[in-house]
Amino acid sequence: MDKEKNTRAYIALFSIYIIWGTTYLAIRIGVESLPPVLFTGLRWIVAGPLLLIILLLRKYKLPNKNDLLHLGISGLLLLGGGNGLVVYAEQWIPSGLTALLITTVPFWVVGIDAIIPQGKKINPTILLGLLLGLVGVGIIFGGDFVRLFDPSYLSGIIGLMFAVVLWSVGTLYSKYKKISVHPLMGAATQMIIAGIVITVLGLILGEGSKFHFTNSSFYSYLYLVIVGSLIGYGSYVYAIAHLPVSLVATYAYVNPVIALFLGWLVLDEKISMWVILAAVVILIGVTLVKKGSEKNILVRKKS
Repeated sequence: MDKEKNTRAYIALFSIYIIWGTTYLAIRIGVESLPPVLFTGLRWIVAGPLLLIILLLRKYKLPNKNDLLHLGISGLLLLGGGNGLVVYAEQWIPSGLTALLITTVPFWVVGIDAIIPQGKKINPTILLGLLLGLVGVGIIFGGDFVRLFDPSYLSGIIGLMFAVVLWSVGTLYSKYKKISVHPLMGAATQMIIAGIVITVLGLILGEGSKFHFTNSSFYSYLYLVIVGSLIGYGSYVYAIAHLPVSLVATYAYVNPVIALFLGWLVLDEKISMWVILAAVVILIGVTLVKKGSEKNILVRKKS
């Protein structure tokens, strides 16, 4: 990878760290008054064409028929299954518990990656980094572990676990199924295909009559379209195209820390020493995953 692409990829990863630390709350606000399937579909069906227009104005190439097949599959896995089920789950469970369960993403991504033929094998440095990341998140959300066994959260927890698996599979499919267009054009196409399918499903389920914006749900929707989707998801697709998936998956560890620090910065919420300790542990974990990923790259080059 050339230096410019490498720099852009790390900027994209940093953007995911920041942006997706804020979207759990926005989703939670949205589903308080909007039906989940249609809310998800209309998010992507608006964000996709907006990104497509921007890219076409900049003379980016459109995908061919073969690209459309692969982008449709990855888009439905990531946005329909992964993101859609998160929105569904947040009807029942709080955003903190959602963030806790999402932190299993790196293990699913690295685990599945290790067993597929073209995937990357787990080395001890990556595994240690992932475990440290999980410990860091556990320090923050340790009290939420007992809530996993609350019967009233069961539907949401099952939905989230399916979301995590589908998101992980979609991430790896997107990584290894090569397309002929720029990753951002791929992201726009994924959004459009997934958005159409999910919106139609929402209408079939009769959610159209229940879709009414309040002031708070409208602003949360607007934020998710522009910041969470255009910038956040576009950055994610670009990052997984150019960086090791084990490193990109660490966003799941960093997002809760970012959310807590934003609460301190913007809402004057208190931050305990435990949160600072957790942030340090997570940072060490992410650094180890980065080092381990670099080792894998060096081994591949030598072989």
